[in-house]
Amino acid sequence: MRLAFRIAARELRGGLRGFRVFLLCLILGVAAIAAVGLVREAIRSGLADQGAVLLGGDAQYEFTYRRATEAERDWITDHAAAVSEVIDFRSMAGTPAGDYALTQVKAVDAAYPLVGALQLDPPMPVSALDEGAPGVFLDPALADRLEVKPGDPVLIGGQEFVMKARIVREPDTSGGGFTMGPRSIVSLRAIEATPMLAPGSLYESEYRVLLPPGETLPGLQAAARQQFEGAGMRWSDSRRAAPGAERFTNRLASFLVLVGLAGLAVGGVGISSTTSAWIERKAGTIATLRALGATAGTIRSAFLIQVAVLGLGGIAAGIALASLGVLLAAGPITRLMPIPIEVGLAWRPLAEAAVYGALTAAVFALWPLSRMETLRAATLYRASDRRGRRLPRWPALALIGGLAAALVGFAALLSGMPGLTVAVLGGVAGALLVLALAALGLRWLAGRVRPLARGRPALHAALAAISGPRSEVVAVVLSLGLGLSVLAAIGQIESNLRNAISGDLPKQAPAFFIIDIQPDQLQPLLAQVEAVPGVSRIDTAPMLRGVVTQINGRPAREVGGDHWVLRGDRGVTFADAPRERLTEGEWWPRDYSGPPLVSMGAKEAAELGLKLGDQITVNILGRDITATISSFREVNFSTAGIGFVLTLNPAALAGAPYTEIATVYAPPEAEATILRETARAFPNVTAIRVSDAIARLTEALTGIARAVAVAASVTLLTGLVVLIGTAASGEAARAREAALLRTLGATRGMVLWSFALRSLLMGAAAGAIAVALGALSAWAALRFVMEMGYSFAPAPALAVVCGGVAVTVLAGAAFALRPLALRPARVLRAPE
Repeated sequence: MRLAFRIAARELRGGLRGFRVFLLCLILGVAAIAAVGLVREAIRSGLADQGAVLLGGDAQYEFTYRRATEAERDWITDHAAAVSEVIDFRSMAGTPAGDYALTQVKAVDAAYPLVGALQLDPPMPVSALDEGAPGVFLDPALADRLEVKPGDPVLIGGQEFVMKARIVREPDTSGGGFTMGPRSIVSLRAIEATPMLAPGSLYESEYRVLLPPGETLPGLQAAARQQFEGAGMRWSDSRRAAPGAERFTNRLASFLVLVGLAGLAVGGVGISSTTSAWIERKAGTIATLRALGATAGTIRSAFLIQVAVLGLGGIAAGIALASLGVLLAAGPITRLMPIPIEVGLAWRPLAEAAVYGALTAAVFALWPLSRMETLRAATLYRASDRRGRRLPRWPALALIGGLAAALVGFAALLSGMPGLTVAVLGGVAGALLVLALAALGLRWLAGRVRPLARGRPALHAALAAISGPRSEVVAVVLSLGLGLSVLAAIGQIESNLRNAISGDLPKQAPAFFIIDIQPDQLQPLLAQVEAVPGVSRIDTAPMLRGVVTQINGRPAREVGGDHWVLRGDRGVTFADAPRERLTEGEWWPRDYSGPPLVSMGAKEAAELGLKLGDQITVNILGRDITATISSFREVNFSTAGIGFVLTLNPAALAGAPYTEIATVYAPPEAEATILRETARAFPNVTAIRVSDAIARLTEALTGIARAVAVAASVTLLTGLVVLIGTAASGEAARAREAALLRTLGATRGMVLWSFALRSLLMGAAAGAIAVALGALSAWAALRFVMEMGYSFAPAPALAVVCGGVAVTVLAGAAFALRPLALRPARVLRAPE
């Protein structure tokens, strides 16, 4: 090893010539993964540090569509240092002039907020809501939408309030999840005894508490669950104040890391080709060392040491680049976050990125290095014979396979999504294999087509270069193909989502969901809405909300895990006859009054592993109802119409307060009239415009697509580096080719056109293969993840192909001008 270190040290004195692509690929891949990890760590730390602020207290008791009873409130107060009650619901906010918009209302008491501070413009205490006429604080977006300012009247749920201030920041805004409208804050005292809190109305009551001295969160949680067992209480505390935000952040960050690994895989192609080219240049040195008696192991060790030193340098530079970039962008990142975070350096994400970089560099560099020992010195001295390379020996193959498995296992362990991780990395490996096979196929096809191009010297020369033994086609297709594939998949998914939103949904989706309709208001409301010109259909159903607490006598989460049906409260209805097609079982008779029965969505039941005859317990307004599954239904949520996973027989819910829900199908020109007339005549009901909900969802999806596109751009940038490196390494071969062609009578223009044709054909092939892979990936994502149909979108596909052609032609042209400028005699008088 001492001799190997001496040889490596002397070789490294020669500088980084030929290793710029190696280093750039490693730096970009490591920097992308490290940057995502640093931002993820900052969000995690913010969620942990701000847990009590985000929740509004140390712990929270939540009840669905009811307030705590006097006895429950007394128990909560006895086990707390301070208590604040908050009620959250949707309503319509409007002006006396008749302009209305959906809002998410938060009714607070005098103790709000227990932790943190509500920032207002102009600044004022929360108690200002009860000073003089009932007041309201409005989200700036809602204030601008209604065109109101402090002092102006605002109608919420038919009650008149005076706008006091605009909301700058809510301390507890991130724990509440997705909201359908901008926030309004009113006093709890102002809405008590109003229709907004009538029996059956849809609202959440939350009791935030501060721990008393000597109490712990685990102890209080255990006591609360024992006290409120069967009462429909949901517990949360500052240890996980915003589980939805935490879950989303972790999953998105993990997915971005996987996209970053795709970039590293592209960089691995560059690392492998750079190492191969380096070994090619050092063939004479290797042959001399072998002739002088150096063993294959010594030479291999010397080269491994050099690669390891350069790899460590690239990893360190990538970590430094990510750290500097994140620190410089700390201000904009902090402003984009809904919670206060402190962006800084953390060792864990940097270490993860370093491990990813080291494993990737090792896997891709070992392949060409391990083949050195299969070459004899005599073969190395004969440059024309170096192409007859064989596969590495089995120990090297086993080592490479072990490192690749370690990379996959490490990624699966850290992502928290092992299935998705293995699928994505398997997809990346499969894509690289398909691209390599396609490149070899193009090389074979060019050789077969070349005789047909006689008489067209430029095309013939281009096909000869593509099919030749030193062809760049594999490196070009691999370097560009994977990055373009990711962008093609994003383009196809985004186009399909946009078409679904703008094209499919309006043909079948309702214009409005109307909720909080009291039973005695249903017929008058239907009569009013049906009188609006253009209304084509109205569907109605009774609605309650319930929490699935048990399945077959066991806690529901133990049976179904984190399934969405078990996460929070769900809509529940009752009916004498089925709305949807039954897939299995039988419906109850119209006058059935026996033990409770339930009909369940077939897809959701299958995902939970349920069968006919199983029992589920649903807590509705504090009462546990255990029902037997009598049938399964085909529930289609994609139409945005009325759909319930759980439908009970009417007698099971007899006497329970409920409201009606309605869906109104009408053209866009009728929406303003429906909204205005409904809000005026029935101020307690809430009309949710479906197009607004879709717009908010589209905005969220667009943001996610943007983040993935940024991560994918790193993959494409790495591919460009590899492409440029490949073009640069082939400059000497191009110079010799140009000299030979010009000696045989070709003009500079014809030679340049031949180079351009070569690049155009390889770029078009890379783009076409990327479109095929991207379309396949988009189909899989839409079909199996989003459960949507897929149709090929030609516009983004054409953009990908054109982009691949343009980039390849430009890179080829940039490194073709210098060879053309050299005199043929100077090039052909080579040392050999």
